[in-house]
Amino acid sequence: MSESTARDAGPELVDRLRVIEAQPLDTRADAYAAVHEELARRLESAPTDTSTASRA
Repeated sequence: MSESTARDAGPELVDRLRVIEAQPLDTRADAYAAVHEELARRLESAPTDTSTASRA
C-alpha cells in the first residue's frame, strides 16, 4: 500500500464504520468481523521495515 493510499484509507474506513453502526444490532457483528478480516489481511500483506524495528 502506498503512502497516499494509506492516508486515503482513513476516511473510507470511518464511513464504512458509520454504515455498520447504522445497521440493526443483529447484523453489526458480521459486518465488524468482515472489517476485521480485511484489515488483518492488509496488515499481513504490508511490507515490513525491519530497520526501524531494530532501533526501538
